[in-house]
Amino acid sequence: MPLFGRKRVKDQPVEEPEPFRLPEPPAPGPGGMRSVVDHRDYLLSCIEPLPPFGQQILDAVGLTLCEDVVSAISLPRFDNSSMDGYAVRAQDIHLASVASPTSLPVVGEVPAGAPAPHSLSPGTAMKIMTGAMLPEGADTVVPYEATDRGEQDVRIVEALDPGSNVRRVGEDINEGEVVLRAGDRLASRSIGLLAGIGIDKVMVRPRPRVVVISTGDELTEPGFVLQGDQKIYDSNSYMLAAAAKAAGAQVFRVGLVPDDPERLKQVINDQLVRADLILTTGGVSQGDYDIVKQVLPELGATDFTTVAMQPGKPQGFGLIGDDQTPIIMMPGNPVSAFVSFEAFVRPVLRKLAGVDSYLRRPVIATAARGISSIPDKLQFARGVVAEGDNGELIADLASGHGSHLLGGLAGANALLLLGEDTEFVAAGDQVEAWLLLEDG
Repeated sequence: MPLFGRKRVKDQPVEEPEPFRLPEPPAPGPGGMRSVVDHRDYLLSCIEPLPPFGQQILDAVGLTLCEDVVSAISLPRFDNSSMDGYAVRAQDIHLASVASPTSLPVVGEVPAGAPAPHSLSPGTAMKIMTGAMLPEGADTVVPYEATDRGEQDVRIVEALDPGSNVRRVGEDINEGEVVLRAGDRLASRSIGLLAGIGIDKVMVRPRPRVVVISTGDELTEPGFVLQGDQKIYDSNSYMLAAAAKAAGAQVFRVGLVPDDPERLKQVINDQLVRADLILTTGGVSQGDYDIVKQVLPELGATDFTTVAMQPGKPQGFGLIGDDQTPIIMMPGNPVSAFVSFEAFVRPVLRKLAGVDSYLRRPVIATAARGISSIPDKLQFARGVVAEGDNGELIADLASGHGSHLLGGLAGANALLLLGEDTEFVAAGDQVEAWLLLEDG
């Protein structure tokens, strides 16, 4: 049958893939708002820690281990001297004293990094440096301070117990011992340990790459002249970038984005290639020019809600782009943005980095004066916590509750947490606080 005479097969319909959807969000509370705990837990449930990769140890400071580290050697590797002095047998100097020194011939010298020239015979001494291998036959090191530092013969004025000033093999670490465990965060001390057992590369979670974007026609970059009475300097993107960096992230601060939907979509799409997390401030409320809320649903699955907190009530979250990159969208008032970072972004960053403890550990302080609060919302009051005369922590307000009070925020060293059931904290009552320690 000729080719063109064959019966044509109808084209099969192409099934469109189901659009990606976020997991079902938590139900709102009695006031129609989501609780802070529910919203944070929801965000954390939507992300996974970043995949591990091999990193040189000097670049791994502050990162989280993904595997146990087992030492292939013992530390010390050999019995060695902890002092500059003389290697001896303790029984040969057991009668030594200032009144009646013991004199021993010096039969050699052991520098650090070289073996002893020979074993130590009874009744002799060998000069030895700190860290040098103890010669065979010796069991004790007499420090220079207990001798006359003789070269041919040495006079020793102190009797010592066997093992004095000797570092025994394996007394610090034994071969085959697990010295660091998966989940440990690498401090500078850990790097020293890794280097000390000969490890130069480890498997860790990478630093989360965070892109920070501020939106709004009213914003001007610091360092430029404000053009017009309605302009303000952008503080949010700098503050959030600094906070993310202090939390251990690699940060990319993007220039200001005007209230232009197409421009915002282009900027966000351009940033997806280098972002593990995107942060935006502004544009998530109910206003006509809140473009973040308008644009983001076009880029992926989003969830906009109100959270029972002050400041920071309007919140947005999404997983966007082909890789479902998380984006957290926060209010534009500076204090609201900062509180949102502490309540939601910092825990997400710590999960991305593989850190087990997502939240700041709260402390309990005594209120220095009465503090009022709004019921049915978790109030994050900017506070100053200091140690009192009797050692207890004292909390005072750093400023009022306004979400625009940037000066008060800068003067605070803590956030005071006033619960949803709290309307007033009297002077002398206890209050929970997060200390704002920038330790990553």
